[in-house]
Amino acid sequence: MNAVVYKKYGTPDVLELTDIPRPTPKANEVLIKIHATSVTAGDWRLRKADPFLARIFNGLFKPSRVKVLGFELAGVVEQVGEKVQSFQIGDPVFAFCGLRFGGYAEYTCLPANDLIAIKPANMTFEEAATVPVGGLTAWRFLKQNGLKAGDQVLVYGASGSVGTFAVQIAKAAGAEVTAVCSTANIELVKRLGADHVIDYTQEDFTSTEARFDIVFDAVGKTSKSACKHLLKTGGRYTTVAKNPKSNPGDLQELKRLIEAGKLISVIDRTYPLEQIREAHTYVESFRKKGNVAIRVLPEAS
Repeated sequence: MNAVVYKKYGTPDVLELTDIPRPTPKANEVLIKIHATSVTAGDWRLRKADPFLARIFNGLFKPSRVKVLGFELAGVVEQVGEKVQSFQIGDPVFAFCGLRFGGYAEYTCLPANDLIAIKPANMTFEEAATVPVGGLTAWRFLKQNGLKAGDQVLVYGASGSVGTFAVQIAKAAGAEVTAVCSTANIELVKRLGADHVIDYTQEDFTSTEARFDIVFDAVGKTSKSACKHLLKTGGRYTTVAKNPKSNPGDLQELKRLIEAGKLISVIDRTYPLEQIREAHTYVESFRKKGNVAIRVLPEAS
């Protein structure tokens, strides 16, 4: 099968499209024929070994544990292990691969009881493939910090992958949302439901007089000390620089919101798998809005 592999750390040029054996599912796994995947920060950072601690996870001198990147995907179940009862051959699914990665290939195997669910009926494969990482991250951080109706929520980095989902999830919960983004993305975050927008190129968002129940740094570029005064009494500051706890049911909750018309995936650009280097270069430039999708199959739709 075709897959993008990397054998050394470095620039996008280390990514190579090649032929590798198709995997076989274990008893508790499903084999997925991948239609679409994405390029996330986790992908390019592991490719580049940035931060250096990535080498502790994936090999000090060269990649050894993960050689096929791809943090999330959408596709169709091609084969099921003998103990799998929750999925059938032909099921359209979307999934978070976690630290297994593996989305940059025509096929991959994932445990059936992991973060995998039937694809939302109102999404294409490309749209669904860009939900798990950003959507799950936003969902977990907001829910674990007590998001509820009536909350005042500030989302810093509202136009990125996590931020675009965070704005929508907070609105769906009945919160009043203030989005922080650049001038070019003001209309985007308004379309996603933001009630108020602060253009960080024109003003320091920390100087606002508003106070919030939750301040969510969706890009990991601010700090609790810089935002502490923005919190109401009992307010919570949270950032993607931390690791949220996993809950297998979270993907089903996102599917529910999507099919209810309350959550969409913002896709900036879509590249074919053959242009994975160009996709990584673009994402690493920090210019993307929302997500960058990768079309693994020409007919992915």
